[in-house]
Amino acid sequence: MPESSLVGEVEVEVEIKAPAEKFYEMYTGKSHHVAEATPRNVQACDLHDGDWGTLDSVIVWNYVHDGKAKVAKERIEAVEPEKKLVKFRVIEGDLMEDFKSLLMTIQVTPVQGRPGSVVKLHFDYEKTDENVVHPETLLPFFVEMIKEIDEHLMSEE
Repeated sequence: MPESSLVGEVEVEVEIKAPAEKFYEMYTGKSHHVAEATPRNVQACDLHDGDWGTLDSVIVWNYVHDGKAKVAKERIEAVEPEKKLVKFRVIEGDLMEDFKSLLMTIQVTPVQGRPGSVVKLHFDYEKTDENVVHPETLLPFFVEMIKEIDEHLMSEE
């Protein structure tokens, strides 16, 4: 059976100056600080259910993508501190108009032999229909966020 063109994945890697632990902590224990680090992209991040950075917690993001104010409600599906990996599944919001499912994985790895880290952002998705564009437009949005969060973390040192 041929694989559906509705299902796919995209990813990007971004090298940053901040230590892996500090960046990872921004998406687990300090997600509510993301809006401070990248206010043009994220206006608010609120804990809806559970505790910051814990499995099955629900977070609501208010953000601007392609010039439009949007909302995403996400559930944390995996938290692996030893791998500095966290997975968020979008469960409600604007993205669900185009996607039946959207799973975002963020993993931060220290660069060997020098300061800095690499942030790997991976999306697994299923579009609602063939007319929906692939989520590549999300990649530049997240790359910009990653760079601004990195600048914010480095300014704290």
